[in-house]
Amino acid sequence: MLGAIVGDIVGSIYEWDNIKTKDFPLYRDDCFFTDDTVMTCAVAEAIMNGGEKDDFIDAMKKYGRMYPDADYGARFDAWIRSDNREPYNSFGNGSAMRVSPCAWVMDCGFCARTGALPSSRDLVHRSAEVTHNHPEGIKGAMATADAIFLCRFYFGGHCREYGQPINDNPIECKRRIKEYIEKEYVYNLSQSLDEIRPNYRFNETCQDTVPQAIIAFLESTDFEDAIRNAISLGGDSDTLAAITGSIAEAAYGIPDWIKEKAYTYLDEPLKDVLRRWDKYISVD
Repeated sequence: MLGAIVGDIVGSIYEWDNIKTKDFPLYRDDCFFTDDTVMTCAVAEAIMNGGEKDDFIDAMKKYGRMYPDADYGARFDAWIRSDNREPYNSFGNGSAMRVSPCAWVMDCGFCARTGALPSSRDLVHRSAEVTHNHPEGIKGAMATADAIFLCRFYFGGHCREYGQPINDNPIECKRRIKEYIEKEYVYNLSQSLDEIRPNYRFNETCQDTVPQAIIAFLESTDFEDAIRNAISLGGDSDTLAAITGSIAEAAYGIPDWIKEKAYTYLDEPLKDVLRRWDKYISVD
C-alpha cells in the first residue's frame, strides 16, 4: 500500500498543474498527502478490524473526519460528514486508488495450488461498494486489485512453467497481466503512453483512470519509472500515480530512499497505520 501513498504524494502538486514529461524532481518540498493516502490507510485499518462492510464504513468516516481538508470529491465529502451509511452509486476513481491493501491479503499460495484467484477478493468488492457501488466503480477497484495480486504472483515467483518460476522474465509477467485484465475487465490496454498523453485530460472516473494507470505500469522499467510514467500523462495526477504506484510496488518493490522520504510527509496517525499494517500482513 505504500506504493499508492508514494504516488499520491509525488502527484499531489501536479493534479491542478499537469506536466506532460517524465523529467521532474520526484519529491518537492511542497508535496503533500491527499485523500488517496488517507483512504488507503482507512481501508487498511478496516481490514485489520475484520474487513466487514461496517468496518469499511466506520474507518472511512473516521479518517475522513480526522482529515477533513484532504481534498475529497464532493459527494464523498458529504458522505463522510453525514450520518448516512448507504452508498451513492459512484464510478469515481476513489474506489481504485484506495484498494491496494485488499490485494496484499490475497493468498498467492492458494492461487498457485488451485489456479484460481482467492476468495479474499470479496474484500475488494466490499471496500468499493460501501460508496462506489456503480458497476464501473466496482470494476475499477477489482481490476486494480487483480493487477496488484498478479504482480505479487508472477513477479514473486509463484507461477511455475515446466517447474521453473517466470519472475526472471518481466516481459512475460506483464504480458500475462495485460492479457488477464483485458479479458476479465474489457479495458483497452493496447494504447501506448505516447498515444494517450497528448489528448489526456483531467478525469475522475474509474473507466478513464484505471486503464491509463495500468498502462503506465506496463511500460515501466522500475518503481520510480512507473510513477514518472503516470505523472507524465497529466489528468488526475495524484490518483493516477497512486494506482500505478500500488501496482508497481507489487512488481518491483520500492527503493529504500523513496520509502523513507515518503514517511517524512506523513503525520503520526498515518505512520501508525502503516506500522500496524506491516505487522498485520507479516503475520497474516
